[in-house]
Amino acid sequence: MKNQIRTAAVIFAVLGIGYYLWHGLTSTDFLPWVGWQMSLPIIALTVVPMAFAFTGDSVLSALTGNNSSEYRNGLMGLGTVESVRNTGVSLNDQPQVRIDFRVEGADGKVFPAYAKMIVPLTELALLRPGVVLPVRYLPERPDRVEVDLSGDSSAAQNAMNQAMIRKGITTQAKLDIARNGIPAQAVVSALSVPGEIRDGHPRLDLTLIVTRPDGSTFEARTEKFLPPTQVGQVQIGRVVRVHYLPGQEQDLVISLPVNSGS
Repeated sequence: MKNQIRTAAVIFAVLGIGYYLWHGLTSTDFLPWVGWQMSLPIIALTVVPMAFAFTGDSVLSALTGNNSSEYRNGLMGLGTVESVRNTGVSLNDQPQVRIDFRVEGADGKVFPAYAKMIVPLTELALLRPGVVLPVRYLPERPDRVEVDLSGDSSAAQNAMNQAMIRKGITTQAKLDIARNGIPAQAVVSALSVPGEIRDGHPRLDLTLIVTRPDGSTFEARTEKFLPPTQVGQVQIGRVVRVHYLPGQEQDLVISLPVNSGS
């Protein structure tokens, strides 16, 4: 649709300006360049820039709430925000921003890329360096991406899970516990940092007092690799969400939001 609108605008401009020139050069009128035909090149010079501006991928995405057709079926990757800046374009007083990412692709390769999108003013503060967002990218042109707007949380979560497994931050067994285990709340009673770091995530050894659904409690120990911004979420006395398997209460995992701060 984007290409059709742009093509139609260009054709209109060519025909409009062409007719104006033809009329001016061939007409026998007293003032051949003056008349209704003057409006044709004026309209053309107005319509063409507007057609190209309002069919930009970020504008179309803002209007439709979907990714552009080119990226809709692109590969899912994880984009870590490195910087955000205003492009000077706006739609209904909502600014368009350029977001520079460090993207981890589906194959584990990391590459720089950027996206342009219309962002409501109330959400601008959420786009800060370090935030991780699901993005769609094209393997043949990885320098540009689109933030995933499909709402497919399972695909985004799977991309996150596979990335964490590759980095040694978690295991498939722990993911299975998080998916199938009993949800519960726990209080951090002890914390130590042995010094091991994986992909910038320090390892934390935690002792937890877990409350079962029936109100009884048990003590469990676990380890978790966390980004520095989330270490504050597991300090002594903090309440965290956990999952564990029936009959295997020592095999538990802690669940924290991906982009939570300290």
